[in-house]
Amino acid sequence: MDYLEESLKLHKEWRGKLSITPKAPVADKRSLALAYTPGVARPCAEIAKNPEMSWELTGRGNTVAVVTDGTAVLGLGDIGPLAAMPVMEGKCVLFKAFGGIDAVPICLNTKSADEIVRTVTLLAPSFGGINLEDISAPRCFEIERRLKQTCDIPIFHDDQHGTAVVVLAALLNARLLLPKDAGRGELKIVISGAGAAGTAIAKLLIKAGFTRIIMCDKSGVIRRGDNLSEAHEELAKITNPDNLSGDLAAALRGANVFIGVSAGGLVSPEMARSMASNPILFPMANPVPEIMPDAAAAAGAFIVGTGRSDFPNQINNVLAFPGIMRGALDCRALDINEEMKMAAALAISELVSGEARPDYILPPPFDPRVGEAVARAVAAAARESGVARIG
Repeated sequence: MDYLEESLKLHKEWRGKLSITPKAPVADKRSLALAYTPGVARPCAEIAKNPEMSWELTGRGNTVAVVTDGTAVLGLGDIGPLAAMPVMEGKCVLFKAFGGIDAVPICLNTKSADEIVRTVTLLAPSFGGINLEDISAPRCFEIERRLKQTCDIPIFHDDQHGTAVVVLAALLNARLLLPKDAGRGELKIVISGAGAAGTAIAKLLIKAGFTRIIMCDKSGVIRRGDNLSEAHEELAKITNPDNLSGDLAAALRGANVFIGVSAGGLVSPEMARSMASNPILFPMANPVPEIMPDAAAAAGAFIVGTGRSDFPNQINNVLAFPGIMRGALDCRALDINEEMKMAAALAISELVSGEARPDYILPPPFDPRVGEAVARAVAAAARESGVARIG
């Protein structure tokens, strides 16, 4: 099937992938009076007296906003808010299908961090959580940080943290399969791509004990002492402990793990062969990965994970974000913190850890256990870390 042409045809038929279906019947005078005026005045008065009642008397407790400015959409880049709408609608469909969460796409016609922060802050009372989507780096870091300061509901940038959670889950199981037991801190990990996803992956891996990480961007290895952006300066402080220099090929020599969130075709079979024995490769650029999984396997890769659905070990964010937000909503979390992300990664990995093999390090996206397991773990971590409103 030609997915692109078939999808275009279906989008014309669907005219949008979402619709609103009311829970309240409006079939006669009495039902109208209960759903709207005069009956609706009573729940309004209750919320006015106690704003916390909004979680009980409205749908905000199961509703999230999927917010974008259209500047970093899939593999399409800066295509603007209108063109980003099909992706945002799709994300809303996934929230409902995998987390039972109602989601609303909000595409903002601005690239100003100030305007995005102000707009989302003003909209926050309508929602139980905010999912930031496809906002380019480094603005996405600032926007997320500031929204966490101004909003008392969970703010989650899936391109960063959903990706990081699933990568960590995959790596936890992949490491257990290595013929030689290696401690987390012993593995040399090279990450290609120092944008939103790469930065979040590095930070979560470090928190999980994988401390020997080298970051690369299009200019090569990120190292202290170079003329770096503010975001890369922060990365240089926590990665590349030996302050190595060179290009991606140099970084990969002797590496145990490659994680790609950059661009297609950057890793040659020769570069893969230069890695340590039994290398783990996660080339995740879409639609063309840094190295095709079959080429990586032919070059000696022990385990290969990819963003594609037509190869084993798909590293798919849908394993993470619906359950993470479901868990946060279930306990009315004030935030989604590092403890909750770590709990999500462990929950995903543990679903297959006892049965893991080189071609099975993650559950498939349609495994019905995933969303519930992640939600339970995230809610428990929220309570333990003190960000849950309810027990």
